[in-house]
Amino acid sequence: MTITSKPELGIALIGHAFMGATHSHAWRTAPRAFDLPLEPRMTVVCGRDGEATAAAAERLGWEESSTDWREVLTRDDIDVVDICTPGHTHAEIAVAALEAGKHVLCEKPLANSIAEAEQMTLAAELAASRGVRAMVGFTYRRVPAIQLARQLVAEGRIGEIRHVRAQYLQDWLLDPEAPLSWRLDKKLAGSGALGDIGSHIVDLVQFITGEHLETVTGALRTFVTERPVQAASGGFTGRAGTERGPVTVDDAAVFLAELSGGGLGTFEATRFATGRKNAIRLEINGSRGALSFDFEDMNVLNVLDTGDDPHVQGFRRVVVTEPEHPYLTAWWPPGHGLGYDHGFVNQAADLVGAIASGQDPTPSFADALGIQRVLDAVERSSQDRRSWVSVPGARFAAPAHVPA
Repeated sequence: MTITSKPELGIALIGHAFMGATHSHAWRTAPRAFDLPLEPRMTVVCGRDGEATAAAAERLGWEESSTDWREVLTRDDIDVVDICTPGHTHAEIAVAALEAGKHVLCEKPLANSIAEAEQMTLAAELAASRGVRAMVGFTYRRVPAIQLARQLVAEGRIGEIRHVRAQYLQDWLLDPEAPLSWRLDKKLAGSGALGDIGSHIVDLVQFITGEHLETVTGALRTFVTERPVQAASGGFTGRAGTERGPVTVDDAAVFLAELSGGGLGTFEATRFATGRKNAIRLEINGSRGALSFDFEDMNVLNVLDTGDDPHVQGFRRVVVTEPEHPYLTAWWPPGHGLGYDHGFVNQAADLVGAIASGQDPTPSFADALGIQRVLDAVERSSQDRRSWVSVPGARFAAPAHVPA
């Protein structure tokens, strides 16, 4: 138990795989990087397999483990429930946690359907009236260069938004013998590249521009329709030509969008971009300037100002590591870049700050519901071969306060 003079905030983590590990790192690190008003206490981690969950608790720094998340919600020493499970479980866990009076951090996408997302949003709004907070883990918002881009747009530095281009490119499914996982099962994941990584670029565009996507037209593709079935031992059986199962989600998604401010957007999300591991690329063109960002160079924001002298006009490479930049007073001297994990630490700090101040954190469940509606409209456009589909009830909240 950490000895501290600050009030403690008991954390329960549900799920301990890839996202659970990143969130664990964030909860360990946030109170050491930031001067938080509350002290997060890594109380319990939950998983389905008792032995594996106990091992995860020891490895990741949790005080204890459990295989019953429902029992955890009854505990007085738990204040926050952090949900890092597959999408089909989000609604049940989040609604139950909010009704039990626990603050909730839920990984994206919020749910597997609009109906589930609406149920979760309603539960979050009812909980907020009792002082219980809910936030969704669109973590790339917490990259300092993304925060700076949002600030520059809000200040009018690039003028009226005319075009946005957004890509999220990966290649981890390129091998047709890569095994099936829950991410390739629509019942568990809801969708494939569209929801898993496309949701991130939709959120980033709306966050940076302060606008929302009003209408979309798109196409989805599944390039490899069957894959080897994962064996119980953790291996897979496909290379020897044994059991295979269907892939029921998309491998790639492309779509066009009309923004609420009148601009146009192009979006691409794929797990088949050969040679790209985690490339998030954004370019925003305005009437007075432009911004460009690539997560493969995540500490840099490229900025163009049309007011510059034409002899030297062009994209300026801004290294976003100065203490004046968002979040950077908590980290290293100028020029010492941050990495993937720092976004999760910044996210944890934002949530703790919001809980302590009694403010609703962002992105909210309502924000994530809006993104769910965009994804649904893209999927309907692809299925029905329609030209354009309207996004109903789109709304967007202002960004959260950035801690010094």
